[in-house]
Amino acid sequence: MYEDIDDNWICGRYGEDEPWMLGAVNPPVFENSLFTFPTMEALSGAIPAEDERYVYSRGTNPTVDLLQRKLAALERAERAKCFGSGMGAISATISSLVSAGDHVIVVGAVYGPTTQFLRYLEKFGVSHTTVHTDNPGVLDSVVKPSTRIVYLESPSYMRCGIIDIRAFAGWARDRGLTTVMDNTWATPIFQKPLTMGVDLVVHSLSKYIGGHSDLVGGVVAGSASLVRPLALTEYQLYGAALSAHEASKAIKGLRTLPVRMRAHQERGLQVAEFLAKHPAVRAVNHPGLPGHPGHELARTQMTGFSSVFSIELDTEDRVEAGRFVDSLRHFRVGVSWGGYESLAIAPALTVEESVRATMEIPVGLVRLSVGLEDAETLIADLASALGTS
Repeated sequence: MYEDIDDNWICGRYGEDEPWMLGAVNPPVFENSLFTFPTMEALSGAIPAEDERYVYSRGTNPTVDLLQRKLAALERAERAKCFGSGMGAISATISSLVSAGDHVIVVGAVYGPTTQFLRYLEKFGVSHTTVHTDNPGVLDSVVKPSTRIVYLESPSYMRCGIIDIRAFAGWARDRGLTTVMDNTWATPIFQKPLTMGVDLVVHSLSKYIGGHSDLVGGVVAGSASLVRPLALTEYQLYGAALSAHEASKAIKGLRTLPVRMRAHQERGLQVAEFLAKHPAVRAVNHPGLPGHPGHELARTQMTGFSSVFSIELDTEDRVEAGRFVDSLRHFRVGVSWGGYESLAIAPALTVEESVRATMEIPVGLVRLSVGLEDAETLIADLASALGTS
C-alpha cells in the first residue's frame, strides 16, 4: 500500500496537495467545532459516517485528518485515529476489544498508566496477567478461553527489554488473539510493528513525534476493520478528541522527525557508551549497545534507536538514586521525554513499590532521555554527578 513511499516524503509533503490547502506551505488549521450542510438530507447521510465526513470536530477535522493519514502511511496502516492523549488512544483501543469477563495478556513491563488502566478495568470484570518473558511459548501457561488481547511494548518500559515481535504476533494470530503494541519509544521511523504481524499500534504523540514538549496527543493505527469501529464508538463516546491546533503542531513535528531521530540516536549512544564504562553504573539498558542482551534481535526488527534508556546505579538506596538525579545540571527532572531537553527521573521515588515490583524496576534505576544538546556537555554533567570530576 505504501511500499514505494519514502518516510521522509510522508513526514513532509504527503497528503498536502489537496485543493483545500490552496498551495499553503503549512497546512491550514481548521479551528472550528462545526461543519454545516446545504440540506437536511446531506446532513443525515453524514452522521453515520462521522469519522469520514466533517460534521463536528469531536468526530474528525481536516487538520486532524491530514495528520491521521500521514501517521497511517508511516506505520504502513490502512487507517489511524488520533486522540487527545496517548492514554486516550490506549484506553479506547483496549476497551474496543474487550467485554466483561475477558482477559488480557501483558508481555513484560509496559507504560505505567497502561497497567493502571488494566487494573481499573477489573471492576468491569476484565482481568489481565503480566508475563515477563522473551519466549512466546511461555504464554501457553496463562492463555485462557477468555483471552482477547496480547499487549506488547518493545523496547519495554524503563528497562528497554527487547521481545521478538514477529514471534509474539505469530503466537497470538495462531490463537485468534489481537495484538496491540506501544511503539512510542522507537517511532515508526525506526520500527514498524504492523509489518511484523502486529494488529494495532498505539503511540503517544507527545513524545518524539511532537518533538517539542508542546502538545499532548495519541494515535492508534492498524487495519480499517479494527480502527473504524473504535473511531465510531469509543473515540466518540470517550470524548478524547485531538484538537486541530494540537494536530497542526504534530504535523510540524513530523517534518523534522527523521532528522531529529538520527540526532537523538547519535547523542543517546554517545552518552550510553560513556555510562557503560563507568564503575558506579551497574548496568546500562540501551538496546543500541552491543552488550545489551536484546541487541542482535533489535537489529533485525529496528532500523535505529531512540535516546531514552535507563541506567542502574550501584546502590540499593532509593534516596541515593534521587540524590544522583538532583545533582544533574543539564538534565531536568521530568516524567515525559522526546523533546529538545534532556531529562532524568528515578522511579524508585515516584512509583509505588508494588507497581515497581510488577515492572521489575530496581531501586537504583534512573531513566534518562537524551535530548538534542551537545553530547559532551551531557557526559560532563553525568560524570560530575557520578563523582568523577
